[in-house]
Amino acid sequence: MTSPTLTFLGAAGTVTGSRFRFRGDGGGFLVDAGLYQGPAELRRRNWDADDGGAADLAAVVVSHAHLDHCGYLPRLVRDGFAGRIVCTPETAELVAIVLRDSAHLQEEDARLANEHGFSKHRPALPLYDDEDVEATLRLLDPVGYDEPTALVAGATVTLRPAGHILGSSTVLLEVDDQRVVLSGDLGRPHHPLLRPPAPVPAAGTVVVESTYGDRTHARRRPEVLAAALRRTLGRGGSVLVPAFAVDRTELVLVELRRLVATGQVPRVPVYVDSPMALATLEVYRRCIAEGSPQLRPEAHELLDALDELHVRTVTDAEGSIRLNRPGSPCIVVSASGMASGGRVVHHLAEQLPDPRNCVVLTGYQAIGTRGRQLLDGARQVKIHGRYVPVRAEVVDDSDFSVHADADELLAWLATAPEPPRTVYVVHGEAHGSAELAARIDAELGWPAVVPQLGEVVRLD
Repeated sequence: MTSPTLTFLGAAGTVTGSRFRFRGDGGGFLVDAGLYQGPAELRRRNWDADDGGAADLAAVVVSHAHLDHCGYLPRLVRDGFAGRIVCTPETAELVAIVLRDSAHLQEEDARLANEHGFSKHRPALPLYDDEDVEATLRLLDPVGYDEPTALVAGATVTLRPAGHILGSSTVLLEVDDQRVVLSGDLGRPHHPLLRPPAPVPAAGTVVVESTYGDRTHARRRPEVLAAALRRTLGRGGSVLVPAFAVDRTELVLVELRRLVATGQVPRVPVYVDSPMALATLEVYRRCIAEGSPQLRPEAHELLDALDELHVRTVTDAEGSIRLNRPGSPCIVVSASGMASGGRVVHHLAEQLPDPRNCVVLTGYQAIGTRGRQLLDGARQVKIHGRYVPVRAEVVDDSDFSVHADADELLAWLATAPEPPRTVYVVHGEAHGSAELAARIDAELGWPAVVPQLGEVVRLD
């Protein structure tokens, strides 16, 4: 019997591109297969990344349906992967929405690049297409929480609630008698819609994310959004909210409903301009109606928000184009959350030059994305090959984060019934990962390591 191993194929030294390869006597499999996002040097890894020998992999476990955790799956399939993709039923539904949208955006970006010549590649090509996505979806194998599931001989997986987005999971692996826990993206204890993450089970190895490993979230400040809305609408401008289609759009709508209902902001038209967000809303709506156990009782407030705000849904391209210049004050919620693609990019191109308008950033903005550039005070951003001046107000509202902060990550780790041999800190920028590793060592007394990309470690 050989020692089982773990190889860090992604999310090492960066927040995106989660991909972890395990090998035991029974064969190899991945936990997560995410896209790199952000700077060009990271995105290039999507084209030349080590996929662990796609055709030789028996399975992929997907922790949740965000693109940086599932967006590489169709490329694996294109490269020969034909095994099972294990995830929760809700994740399977959301993965279908996310991947179809991803293929569409990649094909559209390639088309625009070829038409306008702003790519260095001749011709520009998508990483994968619709056919690759449909082949991928046929491999999805949904399993419920707390149901041990065989992956390969000698290896099982058990998914447990992570409280990050609907269907999100922490991952417990048992590989050749070694137990490994991966946090995936860990949610916060007080998510408005979801119940908190399950405690850490006993394991010799823990792999923990560190998106906010070097900071703690400020106390909730609902007045930040309320004041931004009042200022913008008062000067005749419109508010653009780049929001992740999965989970973030839902939280924004719940908060908008509260602000309008309490009279803190005036009632104006509210648009959701993202086919992916609208499809996701339907999954949430159904799970709320069915009383999904991962949802808090307060989750019904999402349905109240849709009704009371009279949310206007935009499905067609013509309707979206009209929102580039709305003509009268309104609130537009559109994907993507980091302004790296999707309809929100077209809205930004038209609305950023107008000082009456406002852009409200509602989540983590990875280095190299337009959202991060706006957050850092850029006076112009490049969109579709042209630089656009930033004259609109830009507001950062951290209240919507659904990533555990450093204190919450440590508190979750401390629920483990016994100390692990090693904690590997991943899915964070270099400083955040290093800071969290230092705190794990100092406060919990556990060995904590920030692994290098491509590093291989033994699990015994």
